[in-house]
Amino acid sequence: MIGKWLAGMLVAATTIAWPGPALAEGVAPKPAALVADQIPSVPLDMVERTRPYMEYRTASFVDWDPKSRAMLVSTRFADTSQLHRVATPMGQREQMTFAGEPVYSGHYAPDGSALLFEKDSGGDEVNQIYALANGRPRMLTDGTSRNSLGPWSSSGRMLAFGSNKRTGLYNDIYLMHPARPESARMLIASTGGGWFPIDFSPDDKQLLVFNYVSVSDNQLYLIDIAQGTSRKLTDSNKPVGYDGLKFAPDGRLWAASDDGSDVKRLGIVNLETSLFEPVVDEKIWDITAFDISQDGRWIAFEVNHAGRSLLKFYDVQSGQVRGVDGFPAGVISGVKFAPWGELGITLNSNQTGGDAYSVNPETLAVTRWTKSETGGLDSAANVAPELIQITSFDGEKMSGFLYRPDPDRHKGQRPLIINIHGGPEGQATPSFLGRGNYLINELGIAIFYPNVRGSTGFGKRFMALDNGPWLRENSVLDIGAFLDQLRGDRKIDRKRIAVTGGSYGGYMTLASMLRYGKRLKAGLETVGISNFVTFLENTQAYRRDLRRMEYGDERVTEQRLKLEEISPLIRASEIKIPLMVVTGANDPRVPASEAEQIVTAVRANGRPAWHLLAENEGHGFRKKANGDYQFWASLIFWQKYLLDEQ
Repeated sequence: MIGKWLAGMLVAATTIAWPGPALAEGVAPKPAALVADQIPSVPLDMVERTRPYMEYRTASFVDWDPKSRAMLVSTRFADTSQLHRVATPMGQREQMTFAGEPVYSGHYAPDGSALLFEKDSGGDEVNQIYALANGRPRMLTDGTSRNSLGPWSSSGRMLAFGSNKRTGLYNDIYLMHPARPESARMLIASTGGGWFPIDFSPDDKQLLVFNYVSVSDNQLYLIDIAQGTSRKLTDSNKPVGYDGLKFAPDGRLWAASDDGSDVKRLGIVNLETSLFEPVVDEKIWDITAFDISQDGRWIAFEVNHAGRSLLKFYDVQSGQVRGVDGFPAGVISGVKFAPWGELGITLNSNQTGGDAYSVNPETLAVTRWTKSETGGLDSAANVAPELIQITSFDGEKMSGFLYRPDPDRHKGQRPLIINIHGGPEGQATPSFLGRGNYLINELGIAIFYPNVRGSTGFGKRFMALDNGPWLRENSVLDIGAFLDQLRGDRKIDRKRIAVTGGSYGGYMTLASMLRYGKRLKAGLETVGISNFVTFLENTQAYRRDLRRMEYGDERVTEQRLKLEEISPLIRASEIKIPLMVVTGANDPRVPASEAEQIVTAVRANGRPAWHLLAENEGHGFRKKANGDYQFWASLIFWQKYLLDEQ
C-alpha cells in the first residue's frame, strides 16, 4: 500500500528546454547534470525524429477541492510534474506549485482552507511538507529530516505525519496544526520498521497507525490521542498484508486484507476482537485501492485482474456490487470520493494515455476531466497489450503483457525487448508506454513485460516464491521460461532479443544476461542491484531491515555466502554481451556505487559498458530533460546492439 512503484516512471513531457548550444554541429546538447560515459553523442536528427513521442503529458487525479468542487491533478508543463487545479471537466489547468522538483501528491483540509504537499530534493527522498498559501509554499517541517504526509483529522484541526527527526532513521508519528507548525508534537516513538499514520477515527479520538515490516507483514495499531497510548490490532506471529485501510462514518474500520486468504478481500477489522470479517471476495484476484463516500453509502474499489484494473462499487445498504464497464485495458489509481459524492480516479492505458476522470456511483456515468497532449499523435492508435500466459520450469503459472508492432507497418519477424519490473514487490501492468511507443510504432520492436514469481497481484503465496537467497534465482529461471515461449513465437525474431529493467529489474537484467547470454543480444539496466551484499550494506539504514526480509541477511554467514554467489558482480567476467547502465547519484535505495562497480568490472573484461549518470536524480529519472536524453542514449544502444545498425 505504501510507496507503490510508479510503473514506467511516466513523467509527462513538453517542449525541450536545452541548457545551452549544441556542442558540435548536428549533435544534441546534453543536460548539464548528466555524465555520459562512453555513450556516443545524440544526433539532432534523432531528436527531431522522435520529438512527437517525447512531447506527451499525463495527468493524475490527486484530490478534490471542498470549496470550489475543482479537481486537483498532478501534471507537467515544464521540466517536472506539479499540482494543477481544474475547475470543470476538460477545463483549463491552473498551475499551483512551481517547484524545481516534482510534486505528485497533495491533500486539502476537509473544509478546503489549506492545501498541503510534499517534495524532496534531487530524488533523495528526504521529503519536506509544505503548505500552499497565496501561491507561495511554506515549509512546515525542519528541512533536514525525512517526512511523510499523513491524514487530516476529521475536524481539520490536526495533521498526522511521520518524521525521522528524532533518530535520523525510522519514522515516529507526530501531530501538528498546519497553521502553527511549531505545535508539532510526537505522538508515538517507533523502534524500527516503516511507520505511517493512516486515518483518524470519525470522532478524532484515535489514530490508526501502520507498521510496514514487509509487503506481506503490516502491523496495525490504534493510538489513543489524548492518552498517547497504543493498542495493537494485529498478531506479530500471523503476518497480514493490507492494500487499504479507512474508517467509515459509523466508526467501522474497513480494509483490503489477505487475512485468512491468499488474495486481498474487502472487509471490516473488528476493533473489539481484532478479527477481520470479509465482505467482498473477488476469489482469485486482489482487491486493492478503495475509498468510502462521506455519507457511508458507497465503497469504490479496484480489482487487480492479472494487472488490469476493474472498478467496482459496493452498496453498503443493499450489499450489491456493480462494475464500471467501458474502460480500456489499463490501470486505475487515486480512488477518492468528493464530499458531494463523485469519485475521482486516474486511468492509465496505452490507448488513452494517463488522465483524470470522475465516476458517479449512482449512475456509473464516467466523466473525463483532462485530455493530455500526446505530441500530436493519436494515442488510440497505439497497440493494445496482449496477455501472454506460460507454465514455468516448476509448473508455476504466470503471465505478462506483450506489445506487438502493427504487422501491416512492420513485416516479418520482429526484434524483442523484455522489460522486467522492479520491486520485486511490483507488477507489470497494461499502462501507457510514453516514449516506448516509438520503439514499437516506428522501429517495429516488440516489448514484453513479464510478471515473474515474487510479483504482486497474484496472491501472497506467489509473491513469496522468490523470498530469501536460495529461492532468488528461481525468478531468473522464469525469464528462461518466458524466453522459450517467445523464441517459439513465429512473429518474434529469436536472434534479436534483449533485456532491460529497473531497480530489482536491473538485477534481473544482469542475472538474465549471465544465464541466457547466448540467447540475448544486449542488456540495459537502470538503478539496479549488482551485488546483494554491498547493496544491503549501503542502502539507506531505514530501508535495510525491509530489504533483508526480502533478499536475506548479509550478517548471517551462510546467507551472505549465498547472496554473494547469486550476485552478478561476482560473475561479471561471464557477461559477454553489451551492457548499458543508468543511475542517479542521489539514489537512497540502490546507491550509485552498485552501477559503478558493475561497469568497472565489465569493462575490465574488454566488454562494452555504457554508463549514464544523473547528478540531480535519485531512484529513476524524474526530470523531463534527463528522461529525454536517457531515451535517446538507450535508443542509440538498441540500434547498435539489438538492431545491428552501426
